[in-house]
Amino acid sequence: MDPASAEVAIGVDQEAEGAVQATPSFPVVGIGASAGGLAAIEEFLAAMPAKAQMGMAFVLVQHLDPDHKSILVDLVRKYTTMPVDVVEDGMIIHPDHVYIIPPNRDMALLHGKLHLFEPAAPRGLRLPIDYFFRSLAQDLQERAICIVLSGTGTDGTLGLRTIKGAGGMAMVQDPQSARYDGMPRSALSTGMVDFMLAAAKMPAQLLTFASRARGALVPLPPDVETKVTDLYRKIFILLRAQTGHDFSFYKQNTIHRRIERRMTINQIDHLADYVRYLQQSPVEIDTLFRELLIGVTNFFRDTDGFAVLQSQAITQIFQDRPAGVPVRVWVAGCSTGEEAFSIAILMREEMSRLQKEYKVQIFATDIDDVAIEKARQAVYPDSIAGDVSVERLAEFFSRNGNAYRLGKEIREMVIFAEQNLTADPPFSRLDLISCRNLLIYMGNELQKRVLPIFHYALNPEGWLFLGNSESIGDYLDIFEAVDRKWKLYRSKVGPSRLREAKVDFFQAAVMPAFGDGEKMATAQNAGKMELAEVKVDLRAVVERAILAEFSPTSLIINGKGDILFIHGRTGRYLEAAPGEPSLNIIRMARNGLRMELTAALHRILIQREAVRCPGLRILGEGPTTIVDLTLTPLTKPDVLSGLFLVVLQDVTPTVQALALDDESGSTDMRQRVAELEYELRTKEEYLQTAIEELETSNEELKSANEELQSANEELQSTNEELETSKEELQSVNEELMTVNTELQEKMSALSQANDDLNNLMSGTGVGTVFVDYDLKIQRFTPLVTEVINLISTDVGRPVHHIVTNLLDYDRLVPDIQSVLRTLQPKEVTVATQDGHWYLMRILPYRTLNNVINGVVITFVEITQQKKIQEQLEQLSADLEDARDLAESVIETVRTPLLVLDDRFCVMSANQAFYTCFPTQDKMVKGRTIFELNRGQWDIPELRQLLGDILPKQQVLHDYGLTLVSTESERRTFLINAREIRQQTGKERLILLGLETK
Repeated sequence: MDPASAEVAIGVDQEAEGAVQATPSFPVVGIGASAGGLAAIEEFLAAMPAKAQMGMAFVLVQHLDPDHKSILVDLVRKYTTMPVDVVEDGMIIHPDHVYIIPPNRDMALLHGKLHLFEPAAPRGLRLPIDYFFRSLAQDLQERAICIVLSGTGTDGTLGLRTIKGAGGMAMVQDPQSARYDGMPRSALSTGMVDFMLAAAKMPAQLLTFASRARGALVPLPPDVETKVTDLYRKIFILLRAQTGHDFSFYKQNTIHRRIERRMTINQIDHLADYVRYLQQSPVEIDTLFRELLIGVTNFFRDTDGFAVLQSQAITQIFQDRPAGVPVRVWVAGCSTGEEAFSIAILMREEMSRLQKEYKVQIFATDIDDVAIEKARQAVYPDSIAGDVSVERLAEFFSRNGNAYRLGKEIREMVIFAEQNLTADPPFSRLDLISCRNLLIYMGNELQKRVLPIFHYALNPEGWLFLGNSESIGDYLDIFEAVDRKWKLYRSKVGPSRLREAKVDFFQAAVMPAFGDGEKMATAQNAGKMELAEVKVDLRAVVERAILAEFSPTSLIINGKGDILFIHGRTGRYLEAAPGEPSLNIIRMARNGLRMELTAALHRILIQREAVRCPGLRILGEGPTTIVDLTLTPLTKPDVLSGLFLVVLQDVTPTVQALALDDESGSTDMRQRVAELEYELRTKEEYLQTAIEELETSNEELKSANEELQSANEELQSTNEELETSKEELQSVNEELMTVNTELQEKMSALSQANDDLNNLMSGTGVGTVFVDYDLKIQRFTPLVTEVINLISTDVGRPVHHIVTNLLDYDRLVPDIQSVLRTLQPKEVTVATQDGHWYLMRILPYRTLNNVINGVVITFVEITQQKKIQEQLEQLSADLEDARDLAESVIETVRTPLLVLDDRFCVMSANQAFYTCFPTQDKMVKGRTIFELNRGQWDIPELRQLLGDILPKQQVLHDYGLTLVSTESERRTFLINAREIRQQTGKERLILLGLETK
């Protein structure tokens, strides 16, 4: 496929819609899963870093049963801290959110909003993953990321191709780790997957890819930009050296984005490093080449456009067309062949409508040999059912497992060949050229080459079909628009502008001789081969003239004897056989050649070695011809493998005469020769009769075979109906598997919750009894047997039948009835006969629906707490006595005392202090010592000494201080202070005393 055949093929017209909502600037990850996908989704989400800002939104598209409510949201929420929402129509997406498609809906993204649709396809043919991936590609282009997880079928494959064509990234679960590998393997078969990983390894790769991709397109200064341009040119040189294709004339923005994606995937930050990597890795060059060739194509893309093509162009092509004039079509940049086969189907439908038959030759070309090989196989995933109508699938396709294959009639109409549109010679005498979404990726220089080439290749008034975003530019003098919306043009009669294309198709790089020089390309497995167009130069013209004049008659045949190519005159050796026209060399061989030719072909098919039959006498209408027959197997090039070269070399009359003269020394010898010739002729006639009888038998067998084929077609029709039913059953089975998986998860969660509850009840040390509304025991824990005499057989018995070990408590049944009546919990402290204490709680038993269905009785042992409480009560009493004693002592002594906290605030003062310094209690407590007695204590030295007591654990001893005491008397006091020692953790205090000096 040409690099420019890459495109975004989505069925939403953004221009008509208008950009009401801005397209998200963050990546959106579409995750497609089916059967077995739930386990993969859990692994994927569980592997995400906790509370990591991924910077992207995740949209989960899972095949769900349309008739059942899904619990997928609840299951997903268990494995991620991101918000998880079921999509509602018109919902705006946000980064670091998970969105889940609801059952029985298709979903699309437009301008950052998720829109829901009722499925148009019948159940069993729905492809919700493809549907969403395609819209994701159109809305986000290179910011679109898709992940295909476990599932059966092929849903997601075509959508993945669309995302890759838009420049996005594709991940697929490793089939070895997938529970069902159908969807992953189908996605991998495209050859477009960037990463194949286990589900648990995908988040780390996503983070790496996103972080590198965010800084990929950064504006560069002019001098740096020049250096970068030179590096890109080096990449083009490396590509051309290995692949032979020059990408320097294609639109650079597209090419640069693809290169930057490869750098991101390979975790290379600098372009110069990537150039060095390419020099060391031919494999990466080939991968980059394939990346540049990635294209998106599908059957009947733009349905309305193909309808215009059929009504305007194809009907005109067949209108009043003389019988025997073939229809010639060229599909340039055909990729994997969907577009070419779509046109072939339209041609076949038009011939059926007219009830006329014409030879249709559709030449489909591309530079991607891998895509061409896939196109020749004509096998496509069953997800094409979203693009091809049910009627066309039934008429032109046959089902093959999870795939469809084009029928032989359509395959034989299309000839695939590898060709570089801008360098190789074009086809000629064409009725239609289809080149869609190729020109938009070409620079102006390439477009100026290609459009004149198309005009040159078309018949006068031939048709040109381009993509929606393409036009003919300033070539209005050679093309006229027939439908401007769908870009359908018609060639004008007039002078060619081929000279402007600046191309010379008569170059030296043309095939040198017959066999090596002519390329054959067909739809693979077709019933017969047809020779494709060939490149020609002056040397080839001269060589062919010489070959025609002097070389022997030669033919190329296949293993069945069908003639594919003829060189020279064959009238003396071959003649048209009576009956149905045939190009089979055995049927056309004249007498004398047929038997030896049949035997030689049989031998060469077995031995695969050249066979030579000299001196064959061929009987015709004129004199007998003597020839040497040679059959040679062809092996090179590969496209000719399986074909054979037949050479018929005349033996000259001189040689014949010499041979007869050598062998006829006498009259008797000549007579003997005549007799032998007569006998030989008689046997040949006998053999001819036998051959004719065999041919008659063969015709009868063919007739029988046709009847069998008719019966086979009926069986095939029945099989297709069964396949349709199978698809529906498979879809239902996938949905049931999803439901079953969800139910298994729920059962597992319930089992886990039950185990947790049992272990919790056993491990908490709480005795518990469950009693129903009729006061019957439903369940109890082992610990409760220490309080109530219960055994396993007591389940179902009324509570009042049970004997308890409680002392002085006989109100269990009335208390239960009270709780059931008032719905108010009740707590009672009870003691058992063995001296243990319990806190008994009676609570209403509420169901999930808030229905009271009994009570729960719990017994929490508090014996130890009870003892501690008694000890604390005794200690509290002792402490109260000690405090009273201390206060009595303090109040009794005549020395003024103060208690200070760590900020020197007065906590308390004894009566001696108030006697010495008459003041009110409120003027002392809570104030700092330096504020007392109008600031008499505020002395810097005293501040320093008191400040060292707590940090340095010092003692203040006999510090002299003169203060005004009672009746304005000035007295000198000796101050002593030390820390009051208390238990660790309590507030640190200072005791300060005053003595009269």
